[in-house]
Parts: sequence; structure tokens; C-alpha cells
Amino acid sequence: MTREEFADILLPNVEHTRVYYEEKYGKRNLGDGAMVTRLAPSPTGFVHIGSLYQAVAAQKLAHQSGGVCFLRIEDTDQKREVENGIEQIITSLKNYDVQFDEGPLNNGEDVGAYGPYIQSKRKDIYQAFVKDLLIKDLAYPSFLTEEEKEKITEKQKAIKSRIGYFGPWASAERNMSMEEAVEKVRAGIPYTIRLKSHGNFLRRVVIEDCIKGEISIPENDMDHILLKQDGIPTYHFAHAVDDTLMHTTHVTRGDEWISSLPFHIELFKALGYEPPKYAHLATIQKEEDGKKRKISKRKDPEANVLYYTEKGIPVKAVEIYLMTLLNSNFEEWYLENPNRDIHEFTLEFSKMSTSGALFDMEKLLNISKNYLSTLSALEVYQNTLEWAKVYDEDFANLLEKEKDIAIRTLNIERESEKPRKDFAMYSEVKQNIWYMFKENFDNVSYDWQKITDLEEIKHILQVYMDKYYDISDDNDEWFNKVKLLCDELGYASNMKDYKKNPENYKGNVADVSTVIRVALTTSSRTPNLKDIMEILGIDEVKRRIEKIKG
Repeated sequence: MTREEFADILLPNVEHTRVYYEEKYGKRNLGDGAMVTRLAPSPTGFVHIGSLYQAVAAQKLAHQSGGVCFLRIEDTDQKREVENGIEQIITSLKNYDVQFDEGPLNNGEDVGAYGPYIQSKRKDIYQAFVKDLLIKDLAYPSFLTEEEKEKITEKQKAIKSRIGYFGPWASAERNMSMEEAVEKVRAGIPYTIRLKSHGNFLRRVVIEDCIKGEISIPENDMDHILLKQDGIPTYHFAHAVDDTLMHTTHVTRGDEWISSLPFHIELFKALGYEPPKYAHLATIQKEEDGKKRKISKRKDPEANVLYYTEKGIPVKAVEIYLMTLLNSNFEEWYLENPNRDIHEFTLEFSKMSTSGALFDMEKLLNISKNYLSTLSALEVYQNTLEWAKVYDEDFANLLEKEKDIAIRTLNIERESEKPRKDFAMYSEVKQNIWYMFKENFDNVSYDWQKITDLEEIKHILQVYMDKYYDISDDNDEWFNKVKLLCDELGYASNMKDYKKNPENYKGNVADVSTVIRVALTTSSRTPNLKDIMEILGIDEVKRRIEKIKG
């Protein structure tokens, strides 16, 4: 029996050869130095912030080099696949402005000449390559059952051996004759196909990682599975075939994959291909009780990229934050170039962290506040409305009904050298401007601060409205009249005088201003009160004051 006949029996329905696919997926026509990168998520749940982190890196590296970034869906582990998992990946990444050049981007239909980009649709391709390895005696059928595997593991633990299927533990199947193997196949015994490893654990393989530099790690000597019993490949084998045929030049992935490097390098060697360059990104970590740990899907809501969408944290703010994690010099560049598009920044491997990237929500929110402060009131309004239509329908209806008031309110202290930074997400806009809408200002409670005697509050408001309130005043005139009100009622109109002799006064101008502010908004912390009063209008200001006076 020839090895070709043997391979035909093991994989009888393979239509094309390896050579056919190599010719079909020819070399890309790209310029010198152009990178071909990819994101290759599995549809096993929500998109992790780590996947978005990798996607931003892969996209930026490819596009700044004049190359290509593609999306490949690695769905070989179909037991863990969730319903609509592929659609969720595509939608989530699109929402975060990740622009792929190729992939299953058009409602699952492929864009690009190197598809299919969903691995479950590439079964024939993988089998053609496995068949080639069988012919070359670089792979073999394995009839190992789970029970037999468990017994081997128990024996290995008992003698404190390394765990796995390698060397003497795999020798019986490695050395099985083709005739014996065929008998088992024809008897209907299920089988996988394993790599016939030629590695030696006592030798080391040295890889030059784009980020971490030289990595030295023991060679792989495990006879890992290439094809499962159902003919579907493992991730490890599929990625080696795909990255070769799709001409991936750089693989950006989390550094949890470093332990798999020896196997991956051996796979490329067995296939006769040069592996792509690897860039292992530092894992995004979180600090908890003074210790760092990997950000967790189960423990941390912020691990899910939908968390940021639901909160209304702008896409651009998340992107800016991830760039600060990716390159140590990005933040300085961004501060020096506030008006430049961040895509003009050049991402460099040499500036990427070799240790864990610490996730800092407070820093992200500060970035978001700064970013939102640069937008026009109309942009904030439109973005908030778009968010509210999905997550707060009542607020969306109110924004549409009171568009002018909303935009004018959002514009208070916005178009200035130091714009206000009241909110970090669109979900916080409502709590910052709710009091500006007449229909919301019923059954409210007041945060009076220093002056709490209701009769004194009523007296302050009565005198103010009777003698000093004039909607036509500018800011300076308005504040001067509040000072006159203070002088009349026994409050210090000058803070220096108050600090020198506080016992001479009932309070100060800030206390009186707060009474007016709280009466009109319920809060002691708001944007410029004069602007608020102007937007509310005379009738609404009087109505709210009368509400206090009873």
C-alpha cells in the first residue's frame, strides 16, 4: 500500500490538492513593507475588549504600511459557538470603527479574493493539506479514546512526567502499520489525525517576537491533533494553513498564545512554509486588591465592548484610550496634536509594552470627558439622541420635542478656551440637563447647601425677583446685582471681606447665588446660572421661584 492510497482511505472525499489551493490563492500585489494583518475571533460570545485592542493594532499597522487587514472567523470549535455569534462580532467591531479590507463583511458574504473567511467553510482546504502531510508521513491516524487518554494522564501524573501525547506514550500509534490502521478505519473505529512531531523538548526554538524580542522556548514534541473526528481542524492547524494562503505577514495576538508558539512553528515547518512574524500584545489587566489579573469575561462588565456602547462612551474615546495602551508615546503625541486625526499617529512595535497593559477606567472616562468637550453642542445632541433612541426612549422623545432647549443648554460654557467637562458618556447627559425641561420640574427635591432655613430662602428669592432680576442683563450686570442683593440682606458681597470677618455676615455671595441656582435647578452644581435663566425664560424662572415661595 502506498502512502497516497493510505491517505485516500483516511480522507476519501478531498476534491483538490494542496497545490491547487496554493495556486488559487496567489501572492498579494502589495508594495514593499506592506503588512497583511488579521483579527481572527471565535463566535463564542461577546466581543472582548482584548479583541478590540488587537483589532485596533492590526488595523493600524496594516493601513499605515499600505497593507491589508482582514477579518477571519475561527469557528472550528462549534460546540462553544453562540447563536448569531458571527453577526455580533461583525456588528460590534463595525460600531467601534474597525475597518477591515476583507472578510465576511457584507451580511456574512465575503469581501476579498482570499475567502472563504469563515473557517467552517474551508473544511476541504484543510483536509487537502492534512492529506499532503499523511502522504509525506508527517501525520498519522489516532484511534485514542478519551478513556485511554485519561489513563495515560494518570500514569504521567504518577511518575511526575510531562502531560501529553508524545514520545513513548504515542509510539504505538506512530509506529502502527498502514494496514493495521486501515483495518481499524474499515471497522468503523473513530479516529483523529495527529501531527507526527519531530521536535525535541530538550532543544529550544528561538523566535524573534516583534514586541517582546527574542523568545526562547522548548521545542514542541507533542503529537497534537490536526483534524478532529468530524474532519474539522483544530484552531492551531487551521491558522497555519489560513495565514499561509491569505499571506498574513504579521500576527498580532495576546501573549497568552506564546506557549503555543513551538507547536505553531513546527506546523509551518511541516507544511514547508515560513511562519508570519508574531507580535504578542501584552494582556489587558485589571488591578484588584493591590494585585494584577487578566480582565475577565465573567467578573468584569467592562470586558464586554457592548458595555461601552450601552453606557454611551464615545467610540473615539475608547479608540484613543486603547492607543494609549498600545504605544507609550501616543499620549504625548496626542496632547501635542489635539486637532490631528489619531490615524496620523504611527504605531510602533518598539513602543509597545512587554508586560501587562493595566486597564484604568478612570483614565478612560477622563479621556472621554476631554473628547466630548471638543464636540459642538449639536454633535453632542445628535449623538445623545442616537444613544437614547436605543437605551432611553422617553429621554429620546423629550430631546426631539425640546431640541432647541437641549442644544442651547449643551452649549453653555462649551465654545470657550476651557470648555466644561460635565459628563464622560451620553448616558450622563440626562442627569446633567434634565432640570431644563419644564415637564421634568415637578415633585422635585432641593439641595440647599449652606442656607437651609426655608423662610430665609423665600425672602432672598422674593427680594431678588422684586428688585434685581432682569433677563436682559449680561453676566457682569447679573452678578453685580446679586452682590447688591447680598449687601441689602446682610450677606458678604466680597469673599475677601467674608474670610476676614465671617461673624459680621449671615453668609456670602456664593451662598446667595446657590439659593437662586438650587431654586431653578435643584442642584448646587450647574453650568453658568445666567445662561440657564436666559434659556428657561422669564415665565419659567418666575414659575420656579413661585414654586418655592408657595
